[in-house]
Amino acid sequence: VDQLRRALELLVEVKYYYYLFSLYVRASTMHRVGSAGNTSNSSRPRKERRLTYVLNDADDTKHCAGINCLAVLKSSLSDSCDYLFTGSRDGTLKRWALGEDAASCSSTFESHVDWERLSVGAAVGAAGGVIVMWDKKVFNFDKFNVARDHDTYNLNKIYGLPMKRVNDVVLAGDNTLISCSSDATVKTWDCLSDGICTRTLRQHSDYVTCLAGAAKNSNVIASGGLGGEVFIWDLEAALVPVSKSASDAMEEESTNGINGSGNSGLPITGLRSINSSSNISLHTTQPQGYSPVAAKGHKESVYALAMNDSGTTLVSGGTEKVVRVWDPRTGSKTLKLRGHTDNIRALLLDSTGRYCLSGSSDSMIRLWDLGQQRCVHSYAVHTDSVWALASTPTFSHVYSGGRDLSLYLTDLATRESLLLCTKDYPILQLALHDDGIWAATTDSSVHRWPAEGRNPQKVFQRGGSFLAGNLSFSRARACLEGSNPVPVYKEPSFTIPGTPGVVQHEILNNRRHVLTKDTEESVKLWEITRGVVVEDYGKVSFEEKKEELFETISVPAWFTTDTRLGSLSIHLDTPQCFSAEMYSADLNTVGVPEDHKINLAEETFKGLFAHWLGKRWQKTGSQISANGDVPFGKDVSIRNHSHSRAEVDDNSENHSSLVHPSFEFSTVSSPSIITEGSQGGPWRKKITDLDGTEDEKDIPWWCLDCVLNKKIPSKDNTKCSFYLHACEGSTVQVLTQGKLSAPRILRIHKVVNYVMEKMVLDKPLDGLSSDGAFSTGLVGGTLGDVPFRSGFIKPQKLKPSIEILCNNQAREDLLTLNLILVELGLRLPTSIYSPVLAPEMSLATVRAYIWKKPEDLVLNYRVVPKENSLASLGDARSLR
Repeated sequence: VDQLRRALELLVEVKYYYYLFSLYVRASTMHRVGSAGNTSNSSRPRKERRLTYVLNDADDTKHCAGINCLAVLKSSLSDSCDYLFTGSRDGTLKRWALGEDAASCSSTFESHVDWERLSVGAAVGAAGGVIVMWDKKVFNFDKFNVARDHDTYNLNKIYGLPMKRVNDVVLAGDNTLISCSSDATVKTWDCLSDGICTRTLRQHSDYVTCLAGAAKNSNVIASGGLGGEVFIWDLEAALVPVSKSASDAMEEESTNGINGSGNSGLPITGLRSINSSSNISLHTTQPQGYSPVAAKGHKESVYALAMNDSGTTLVSGGTEKVVRVWDPRTGSKTLKLRGHTDNIRALLLDSTGRYCLSGSSDSMIRLWDLGQQRCVHSYAVHTDSVWALASTPTFSHVYSGGRDLSLYLTDLATRESLLLCTKDYPILQLALHDDGIWAATTDSSVHRWPAEGRNPQKVFQRGGSFLAGNLSFSRARACLEGSNPVPVYKEPSFTIPGTPGVVQHEILNNRRHVLTKDTEESVKLWEITRGVVVEDYGKVSFEEKKEELFETISVPAWFTTDTRLGSLSIHLDTPQCFSAEMYSADLNTVGVPEDHKINLAEETFKGLFAHWLGKRWQKTGSQISANGDVPFGKDVSIRNHSHSRAEVDDNSENHSSLVHPSFEFSTVSSPSIITEGSQGGPWRKKITDLDGTEDEKDIPWWCLDCVLNKKIPSKDNTKCSFYLHACEGSTVQVLTQGKLSAPRILRIHKVVNYVMEKMVLDKPLDGLSSDGAFSTGLVGGTLGDVPFRSGFIKPQKLKPSIEILCNNQAREDLLTLNLILVELGLRLPTSIYSPVLAPEMSLATVRAYIWKKPEDLVLNYRVVPKENSLASLGDARSLR
């Protein structure tokens, strides 16, 4: 029995592993296909590029997700301030100007993007960012250990941690910042600018997890990632501007016409390309012909790198549990150090490159002598994984933090250790700054703790130290014996606050509102077509509020969302995003007919690009002619930009009047656009930072076609076919032509109007005169959108009123009774067990929530008794 049980358990594990691995392979294939696009020899249609916008209702000078990395820039001038750079899981880098007891965000760097890449976690639990972890000792499948690191993961253990975005930063000299991200790129920035990305280096095949730089050789950096790749970059060679040949320039000009599938006739050839002053880094990839030095040897993921001051020694570590030593000048491997029993997560080298410190998931810190090629000391300080290390300038003491939420100070010579502090979040990275130390955690806030970095022995004088053991279980045994150390500091000396990140969301049925919950359990209701919070419910039950806001309404799914960046990201893909429409009356739009149909995606694009369009018109000096033509440069003429709600002139402020109020985005907390043009890679930028120079190389052509030409793809399934029959026993008949077709958003009260104007009566009904007839709405079997105009019908003369029913909307008890009566040769009239459809319901709603069949919808109508006619008609007239 025991053998059979073990065999069954193993079979289940293998089955689940095979299933999950197949999902990973499928996701990787999808990513490759989506990234490759269409080639000249392929008949597969090219997938159009996506546009994403990220919403933020709070102060956008703060991070809204965990801080992955830190870097401190010391000012060389006495009257200048120091700067702290922070990289977050929200995809942004921020520069903080540091004062004595203050810090202000002086710039935000937005360019890193990871909005399209698929992983196993995304494939298995895309809706909530859930990642399924596996037992490493059984499968040793590295991809599942990215989101969270621990000794052993059990089968089907689930963690809801967001995936990393900006993973590491290092400084190269006094004005260059290097960052790496899960978008598989390394980016260089002018760190004292307003967020200018000077170069994007693309060489990695997977997430770039770590960086290392040489303090005295700012020209050399190293990068490592999940693909097991380690590259050494010569920044001087990598950052040389690309000089285009004449043939390249001619080829680029020939591609400006946008000959992609489905883009015939797009008149945007005169749009200028992005200039060098913008922080969008589309055309700043590394020069053709340059390749970094590859340090080959890792077979699995690389989590940590370190380099000495002169850049002559490089160490790396990862899931192989060994420390590899390299010569970064040639990429050759010099030695390999064994000793750790789990993933290596942090590395440090002294200035000479002789001594190395390593922190591991086995909870141990080890000191290596590279000259002797052995471990000289082991420090059992932590009770869980060690994720961050920072040393004093003399390499005499080490600060360490990790998954046990604690920050320790250890004397490397005497082995004396001290618990500096403990907080609520795991520590991801540390950075010494004078007599303090900055700690990056999975929280969106950054804390500075007293550290006495210049003279750490002062801290030991406070008492409470202990002697670090040699074995990992010694700390665990000490904890069990109740000898837990007491932290020296209870609170940080300074905190840069963040904002709570969104961790849960639900798209409501109206497809304009999204309900979210953040890390502080606060529930908010977003209107995504304006990018604002319309209701803050505070700390309430998310599930109960979701049920409370449920509406019986059917709107096509025209966008998708995720919260992987800690904010609400809205993804728009063509042609799906153009499938949803609404009547202007439903949006309370003033100045247009109430039956005017509004495409939600089209108006959303107008709102997103209103600032861009205004800047564009300012730069080109365009004016709208009397016939509505907009001269757009020398070779461009964008027609049909007249608008019924406002008269447009050359001023950018007036261009916002082209946007419906329900689609006007905030300029205070403006959303960021994440997208990709026809050349280069994806980019990210706030809509208020667009300067009007962006063109089809930067923005998907179909977005420009919508904004500039008012052209949207032909929409499928915008009509709903149905039959209209009289209820059983009714004496009223309607002249129809069989199957009817109408827009999905058509309201039931429109069907009522249609029935009343097409009624054929066996005998005259009191009060129905010829001047009360409707104008026809049926043309060739199509039920049109005939306006329900006030005053057009004289209600006092329309005594009879019509009710619409759906046969499938029936009370179960009456249906059962009817079945019994049928057995007895009797039956109930349909009108008894089919309740009346609400006049404000759309055909799509009736089909989705009441009819619930693949066949064409069948509606029934009946005449309301005379005494109820006036009341019913009054209700109908109040409907839109």
